[in-house]
Amino acid sequence: MAALALRLAPRTAVQRIDRLLSRAGRPRGWPVERVLVAKPVLAVLAGGLGLLVVGSNPQPLIIVIAIVVAVASYFVPELLLHSRAQERSQQIVLELADTLDQMTIAVEAGLGFDAAMARAGRNGRGPLAEELVRTLQDVQMGSSRRQAYESLAARTDAADLRRFVRAVIQADAYGISIADVLRTQAAEMRRKRRQRAEEKAMQIPVKVVFPLMFCILPVLLIVTLAPVVMNLMKTFA
Repeated sequence: MAALALRLAPRTAVQRIDRLLSRAGRPRGWPVERVLVAKPVLAVLAGGLGLLVVGSNPQPLIIVIAIVVAVASYFVPELLLHSRAQERSQQIVLELADTLDQMTIAVEAGLGFDAAMARAGRNGRGPLAEELVRTLQDVQMGSSRRQAYESLAARTDAADLRRFVRAVIQADAYGISIADVLRTQAAEMRRKRRQRAEEKAMQIPVKVVFPLMFCILPVLLIVTLAPVVMNLMKTFA
């Protein structure tokens, strides 16, 4: 089934799923072939369950819901991969500033950039450390540093990491001190992380308004006014 799905799937679909898997960290046991098989299998299972439900209750609304569920089931694997990729990208952005600080200290202590990256990859435990180790492996396998860094930015799809990669490539091309680049980028990442935290904090009051208006406030009104209304009803009864 995997070979058949890979042969019948359009090339663009295979490339899209491969990019999603790369950004999601390539979960173990889920190659491209398995994702391609899972998509129609889930759609068929959902369609079969929908037929059973429609057969017992053939109403127009039930038919529409069954069709929507069957179509949505076809895209569930891609949606899960997209969600995993977003979570991984956010985690990389959160880890980037601290990792750059470690690399800055290592470079200022006399290590080269590759050695500092290797140390950060060994000491780290998150997805950013895994990507740094893979980048060094690409360099050891014969890829140029520019290609390895560009592949790193393409795999993670994190804007801050892409900005850092561009800065490193420019520093390597023009002979700029890598320690200055790391120090500047680390300060910039910390500033952006602080700004994002402040932005999320400012969004909290707006997000609280709707649950307060539609969930908490009606209950408070019922608890507060119900005894009064009941007493009035008894008085005028």
